[in-house]
Amino acid sequence: MSTSPIRAILADDERLMREQLRARLAEVWPELEIVAEAKNGLEAVELTREHKPDLVFLDIRMPGLTGVDAARQIAQLPDDDDWLVPEIVFITAYDQYAVEAFEQGVADYVLKPAERERLLLTVARIKKRLAQREAPSGDFSDSTPAPLQQLLHQLSAGMSPAGKPAYLQWIQATVGQAIQMIPVEDVLFFISDEKYTRVQTAKLEALIRKPIKELVDELDPKLFWQIHRSTLVNARAIDGITRDFRGRQLVGVKGLTEKLEVSRSYTHLFKGM
Repeated sequence: MSTSPIRAILADDERLMREQLRARLAEVWPELEIVAEAKNGLEAVELTREHKPDLVFLDIRMPGLTGVDAARQIAQLPDDDDWLVPEIVFITAYDQYAVEAFEQGVADYVLKPAERERLLLTVARIKKRLAQREAPSGDFSDSTPAPLQQLLHQLSAGMSPAGKPAYLQWIQATVGQAIQMIPVEDVLFFISDEKYTRVQTAKLEALIRKPIKELVDELDPKLFWQIHRSTLVNARAIDGITRDFRGRQLVGVKGLTEKLEVSRSYTHLFKGM
């Protein structure tokens, strides 16, 4: 694991909560470097883009942009050779739906007010996750976590009075000169460039103007996995995982010769494969 200090951002609209968490973290993780604090979700996204931390603590309920919405935007930030999209830790008052969602292990949580014993457990889990991210190969000792967007959907459903969100069932796309309705379950993958998103099925290729960051929120995360900031793949269509000469993971799609690149922020989906 890297010897450089772990860098973090704290985001909570309550100043006293930020101060309390900062003090508790100083006790249980003194080497952690808090590089910035945000008062709302928008600030959290901007500060993450600016500072490129390893870790972001997000209050799950903030005015304007909730912690869940902020996490969605942070997950869409581009990674590069020097920085991966950060680990997310949600700060929450005790909500049973949230705690059950967090037990998947794809992200962690801190209960308000932060208690030393629970925070020690959270810190241990975060350190393990960060170490696993840097490992060049090898299996997770735990089961592979579900995609982050699946957790965010669950949290949104719990926060919304409407309950479980309704996912897209059809895609209206341009095929040649015609508009065609494509059943979502028939789509093998979506991949975006600057202007359009390509919709690929076993029989046809179509174009839509909806970007990946919108599709992530509208598609069932159990069916469609985000493997790159520009790519969503139907999990049922995955044929296998290979590596190219540079060591990058490539997803094979059933019935196609085309391979889809997995960006570093999403390689955890295929650990052990």
